[in-house]
Amino acid sequence: MKLISEEITFSDVSIIKEAKGDSNRMYIKGPFLQAEKQNRNGRVYPSYVMDKAVEQYKKDYVAERRALGELNHPPEPVVNPERAAIMTEDLTKAGIYYEGRAKVLSTPMGKIVEDLLNDGVKIGVSSRGLGSLKMNRSGVNEVQEDFVLTTAADVVFDPSAQAAFVEGIYEEAEWIYESGAFVRVELEKARNELIEANMRQLQDKKLEIFERFLKTLSI
Repeated sequence: MKLISEEITFSDVSIIKEAKGDSNRMYIKGPFLQAEKQNRNGRVYPSYVMDKAVEQYKKDYVAERRALGELNHPPEPVVNPERAAIMTEDLTKAGIYYEGRAKVLSTPMGKIVEDLLNDGVKIGVSSRGLGSLKMNRSGVNEVQEDFVLTTAADVVFDPSAQAAFVEGIYEEAEWIYESGAFVRVELEKARNELIEANMRQLQDKKLEIFERFLKTLSI
């Protein structure tokens, strides 16, 4: 599966501050995900694909209070808790969108986000997932049924650049789910290793045949 990243523009995301007792909490709210309509990255998520992925994400992550997002995109599909900046608390379907609400955490990365927002810096959010792409009849890359949502929202300050970074890094990589974790498989490296393995097997087979031939000569 390929690493897939999608961004939401600055103007789509709103910042909310809520006071609870003596403490103030900051939240990010807006359309985190989109289905059916072709997005700015030239991809489309069928509703049934996105619905399935979101429901699984809500069950495995949101309900368990571990739907974390990082500050800027990391070089892997899953979240590193040490870099967590926000936590998605709700994803609600609204037409072709999923409206999200995420709490800015009191972690070091969360504090950076909070301080930047308090200083008026505009942000965006960008999702991460793994899945296959297939060109549909309209010539648009359509995300397939194996799509898995791994992060509903990361905080980014240049969403399109971040998406380009992630896809550039992993255009020659595939990801597989192995022993409870996503493992990166570099296609070129895997191809070379396969060729080397086949060559070794071929050499071993040639040696085996030659040794058998020598034995016939000694009889």
